[in-house]
Amino acid sequence: MDKRFRIGIVGAGAISGRYIGTIQKKFPRMEVVSVCAAHPESAGRKAEEYGIKACSFQEMLADPTIDMILNLTPVGAHYGIIKEALLAGKHVYSEKTLTDDPKTARELMMLAKEKGLYLGCAPDTFLGAAVQTARKAIDDGAIGEITSFGIAANRSNDLLLSLFAFLREPGAGVCYDYAVYYITALVSLLGPVDRAAAMVRAPYPTHVNILPQSPDFGKVMDTPNESEVSAILRMKSGVAGTFMVNSDSVRADQAFFAIYGTKGILYLTDPNQFGGDVMLLREPEDLREPLQPEKLEPVNPYSEESRGLGAADLADAVQMGRKARTDAEMAVHVLDVLHAMLESGKTGAFVAVESGCERPEPLV
Repeated sequence: MDKRFRIGIVGAGAISGRYIGTIQKKFPRMEVVSVCAAHPESAGRKAEEYGIKACSFQEMLADPTIDMILNLTPVGAHYGIIKEALLAGKHVYSEKTLTDDPKTARELMMLAKEKGLYLGCAPDTFLGAAVQTARKAIDDGAIGEITSFGIAANRSNDLLLSLFAFLREPGAGVCYDYAVYYITALVSLLGPVDRAAAMVRAPYPTHVNILPQSPDFGKVMDTPNESEVSAILRMKSGVAGTFMVNSDSVRADQAFFAIYGTKGILYLTDPNQFGGDVMLLREPEDLREPLQPEKLEPVNPYSEESRGLGAADLADAVQMGRKARTDAEMAVHVLDVLHAMLESGKTGAFVAVESGCERPEPLV
């Protein structure tokens, strides 16, 4: 970059500190200038902590020195914030998902194109060392021709719904809030999805707040969003596999993520993290030898907390005039896939995913 890319952050929740701190430490070509939030006092505390300016959203949009809006608000607020920012002539990077509706997401993508602006959105963990190491192994032919995949993940809604009120809002069920990490990683590795079929459940319409320090401790909370999804996905390449996610389980997230090929198997870690061991299992030349998994060396340095990596890539793309790895095209497609799973849960039939996207360039 020829100059530091100046950023205004919208949203002052828990994740904002991780973004600001990491950008300040790891991405010196970006400068976080200001922060705003629905609760100005939250923005003020965050600004004081990190030595930046607290302001209103309108003040941020009116600041001609700000190049990009980094949107860290709950998904229900995304559409309005992103649209205003684009109309104000700002590039935008947003946390997952782009919106809570594929139609509005597509509208924002087209608006960005009309304005000649960059719009990026993704859980940027897919740019981290683990997924990118798996990407290189696939591209190098380490497991031969891809034949299938299997993904299963869990978490505990009892804790999360007590901690984060936004998870009880429309559009923040296990698909849009959690499955998005896995589907983004999958699409970045294997390309776009062609169709999906799923069984979707929301078996617990209420939960009790279990946090003793919460003012709502012991109170019953309405929790209408889906919490269990079991799906079959077929990629546009013809490869098919399974995806299962369950947030009615134990607290510590467990991840199973395997990609099967004619020459081997790749075992990935939780794509909600940047790093983790990626294991390659191949047939030995001597078939009498036992199978021994091989730990692959990371291909990039982003194994630890690297929130802001996606925004940094988008800022670099603006400067270099290239396509961002987190371009909205992929975010729209991922949202279409998540929506297809939810729709299939209503009808019991396969749902076609009409959109597509290019696999983003690897980050090594």
